[in-house]
Amino acid sequence: MLLDADVKAQLAQYLELLEGDILLKVSAGEDETSRDMLLLVDELATMSSHIKVEHADLKRTPSFSVNRIGEDTGVTFAGIPLGHEFTSLILALLQVSGRAPKVDDSVLEQVKNLDGEYHFESYISLSCHNCPDVVQALNLMSIFNEGVTHTMIDGASFKEEVESKEIMAVPTVFLNGEEFGSGRMSIEEILGKLGGGPDASELSGKDPYDVLVVGGGPAGASAAIYAARKGIRTGIVAERFGGQVMDTLGIENFISVKHTEGPKLVASLEEHVKDYGIDVMNLQRASRLEKKDMIELELENGAVLKSKSLILSTGARWRKVGVPGEDEFKNKGVAYCPHCDGPLFEGKHVAVIGGGNSGVEAAIDLAGIVKHVTVIEFNADLKADAVLQDRLYSLPNVTVIKNAQTKEITGTDKVNGLTYVERDTETEQHINLEGVFVQIGLVPNTDWLGNALDRNRMGEIVIDKQGATSMPGVFAAGDCTDSAYKQIIISMGSGATAALGAFDYLIRN
Repeated sequence: MLLDADVKAQLAQYLELLEGDILLKVSAGEDETSRDMLLLVDELATMSSHIKVEHADLKRTPSFSVNRIGEDTGVTFAGIPLGHEFTSLILALLQVSGRAPKVDDSVLEQVKNLDGEYHFESYISLSCHNCPDVVQALNLMSIFNEGVTHTMIDGASFKEEVESKEIMAVPTVFLNGEEFGSGRMSIEEILGKLGGGPDASELSGKDPYDVLVVGGGPAGASAAIYAARKGIRTGIVAERFGGQVMDTLGIENFISVKHTEGPKLVASLEEHVKDYGIDVMNLQRASRLEKKDMIELELENGAVLKSKSLILSTGARWRKVGVPGEDEFKNKGVAYCPHCDGPLFEGKHVAVIGGGNSGVEAAIDLAGIVKHVTVIEFNADLKADAVLQDRLYSLPNVTVIKNAQTKEITGTDKVNGLTYVERDTETEQHINLEGVFVQIGLVPNTDWLGNALDRNRMGEIVIDKQGATSMPGVFAAGDCTDSAYKQIIISMGSGATAALGAFDYLIRN
C-alpha cells in the first residue's frame, strides 16, 4: 500500500466527484519507482469504477498518462505525483473525467483558442511548493486543447535527464524541446508568454478609478478590499497577484491561522478581492507615475490608467549580492529558494550567502540533502537567532565562514565555485562547489518611480501615519515602504490604513 489511511480517505472523497471514465496508461520497469507507481495506479483503480489501467509504451519509464476513453489528453506524469504534486494528480483526474476547472471563462477561452502544436515538459521536485501551479496550468491546457501536451518530470526519478539538460532550478519548463521558462508561472502568465493577454488600447480605454492599487500582494489586496467596501470604483494592477507570498512555504505567524502556505493564502485573497467586483489587471508592470489633473500610471506596454487616488503596494524582491557570475549563472547553480531547488543539489557542495535567519534556516534545510554547506557571512558574527545558530553548529557537514565578502561566483556553463575576500586580512580565497543560494534579505520594488516621490536611501517609499506619500493623492503600503517590519499581517494592516487614508483624501478633495 503506497497511500496511508488518511490520504486514501481524502482521495476517496475526491474520486466520488469523477464525472466520466478515465484510462491510466502505465509504462513501468523493474525499478523501485516503477513498482511504487504501479501500486499507486492500482490503488486508484480499486477506489473508483471510473478508473481503468492499461500497460503501454510511453516516452519515459516510469510514467503514466491520464486519458479519456479512446482519447489521449496529453497529460503525463513521469514520476509519482505525491508530496506537493498530489493535488495536481487529483485535479488531472477530475478535469479529464469532465469536471469543470476553477478558472475564469475568459482564460479557458484563451486556452481553447490556442492554435498550433505545444509540447510542454516541466521538470519539478516533489518538495517544490512553486511547481504545482505550473504543472496544473499545463495539464489544464492539455486537457482543453488537443494541440497541447504536457509531461511532468520528477527530477529525482530522471536524474540523468536533468543533468544532461543542466537543469539546476525547478520548475523549469521546456516547450517543443527548447527552454520556455523557470520559476512559478500561472496559467495567465503562460498564455501571456505565448502571446495572449489584453493590449494597451484595451487598458487605456478604461474609465478613471477612484482608487487604483499598484501591486497584488497582501497589502494591495487589503487596500483594494477596504476601498471597494466604501462603494467606490477600485482597480488593481499587478505583475503577479499574490506577489512574494506566492513563494512562501510555511506561514505560522498569521494570527488565528496556526499554519498555512503562501499559495493557499493568496487563493483566499484573490477570492475575497473578486467578491467585491474589483477590476484586476494581472501580468502588468508599472513604468511611470505622474500627477496631472488626475494621477496617471503608465504601464510597460504603453497603456495609461487614470485615477483620483492611488495606492502603491509593489512589495519587495530577493536582494542580489551584485557580484560577477550571479546573473550569468541564475538557474545554473545560483538559486534563491532552498525548498524548491535544494533536491537538485543532492550529494553536492553548496554555499549559502547570508547569516541571518533566512540564510541559517536555508543552510540547515540544505544540510539534510547536500554533501556539504558553506555559510558565507559578511559581518564578524551571524545575525540569526541563537536557537538557529545552535542547530547550525551542531551539523557535521556545515562550515561557517564569517567576516567574508563574496567577490565572484565562478563557472563555465554552470557554477563551479565561489571567490571571497577575508575582510580582516584582505586575503582572497576560493571554494570549489556546485551551487550558491543567496539569502541576504529584500529590496523594495520601487526603482521605476525615479524621483516621482520621496524614498529613503534603501529605496523604500516614505509614508506618514495615514500611508500618504510626498505626492498628493498617492499612498503606499507594505514592504515597499519605510515601515519598521516586513510581515504579512503588517502589510495587510498598512494596506487598510492606506485605503482609509485615500478615502479621506477623496472626501476632502
